[in-house]
Amino acid sequence: MREDLKTLSFKTPHRDFFTGLFKDNVYIVGGGVRDLLMGKEIQELDLLITRHRIEEIIEKLKSYGKINLVGKSFAVLKFHYKGEIIEIAIPRKERKASRFSSSHKNFIVDADPDLPIEEDLKRRDFTVNSMAIRLIDLKLIDPLGGREDLKRRILRMTNPEAFSDDPLRVLRAARFAAKLAFKIDAEIYEKSKPVSFTEIPRERILEELYKMHETRNPERGWEEFLPLTVLEKIFPELYTLSFWIQDGKFHPETDEFGNHTIWPHTVLTVMQAARLSEIYSIAGGQRQALIFAALLHDIAKPLCSKWEWKNGRLVVRSVGHDVEGEKLAEAFCDKLGIYSYKGYPLRDRILKLVRTHHRPSEIYNQRDNVTKRAFNRLSKELEGEYLLAVLLDAADRNARGQHPLTELDEPGKWLLKKFEEFRAEEAIKPIVMGRDLLAIGFKPGPKLGKILKKLYELQLDGEFETKEEGIKLAEKISIELFGKPRV
Repeated sequence: MREDLKTLSFKTPHRDFFTGLFKDNVYIVGGGVRDLLMGKEIQELDLLITRHRIEEIIEKLKSYGKINLVGKSFAVLKFHYKGEIIEIAIPRKERKASRFSSSHKNFIVDADPDLPIEEDLKRRDFTVNSMAIRLIDLKLIDPLGGREDLKRRILRMTNPEAFSDDPLRVLRAARFAAKLAFKIDAEIYEKSKPVSFTEIPRERILEELYKMHETRNPERGWEEFLPLTVLEKIFPELYTLSFWIQDGKFHPETDEFGNHTIWPHTVLTVMQAARLSEIYSIAGGQRQALIFAALLHDIAKPLCSKWEWKNGRLVVRSVGHDVEGEKLAEAFCDKLGIYSYKGYPLRDRILKLVRTHHRPSEIYNQRDNVTKRAFNRLSKELEGEYLLAVLLDAADRNARGQHPLTELDEPGKWLLKKFEEFRAEEAIKPIVMGRDLLAIGFKPGPKLGKILKKLYELQLDGEFETKEEGIKLAEKISIELFGKPRV
């Protein structure tokens, strides 16, 4: 924790620029203050400028960079300066338009350049986000005890009476718990009980999930969704997992109260998936796919589980939960509008990973007899993303305790080595194409398609590795299927 604000060094060296234009009326606000006090660099610079109307601010800045006015009523603008986008606002108050609506849009914003900065800070969500630093002299403005809460590592509401007016604050509580690894104040759980999320657009919910999954501890956020009532109200298909037991021998993990359900295992799988993402530098859409797949991999167990007498005892088995899980995962994606993520086919990868999440372990368990075909088929089914499947399998297998993985386990290492040996990382393109067979006298049509299909299966089995070998096999297949070497 930074004790001496005078020693703060800024990632964005714009202090002289802004104080030159606005003197002692410009403040760093929001997460930037929190990060500076925690000894981190500012990720996004948010400024508050007092005693200036928004038109005056635009007039002073317009010759230095591009300006986008987000909304005149909100008095917020985006200032493009030296390759950065800096959000600038003037002080404002927010009041609920109707006490009968819980919509996050149900607010009237009163922008007032002469409003004391302390009043602006009171409208924010958590005390650790409700501080400001005056840029000219680095004076900390902390009317609500945010710095002390930083030291205590706790998320506390800025204004308990207004907290539940914006349902998104409940989701943000979980996200900040994941981002900062802070404890949530118990009063927030109480305030969350009556909150309805029905009027929040699914795009806003999904945006919060994406941000949460980019943190180092996304499992903390999902864990907090249960006491915050988010799981029950927005994700009932996951809420069900918190009531459904698992076999105690193979799944000894429980929650902090000793409840032996699928949910603790799911949360631990998300944790291990996040750790493996760091180890293997998995980011962007691939990280989102891995985290979502870890979250959803056992979603169908309540539908597929039953007691079975096996090896002298009753066992809980969930046969087919991977296949059924793909269907439920698809419905989950439909509900949230998950399709692509920054150009990455997120939905497709989530569904494939859920469907195949047991396949790497099955291959490993048959490692003494497994052939190249098994690796190639799985890689083809995953469109070359076998690394994600191996990491998900390892996360699932190691979701039995609270100890985060620091490296891939031995089964995972063996699987990756074999995939690389078989060059399964390639897209498994056919060695012999239709044009190759047409060039030596084969005729176009359905028969040629059948030959090519059979030939590709033999390629995946490792029966040939060159085009010449493949063409000879094609002639043999033609004779076997149709009695002629070149139909």
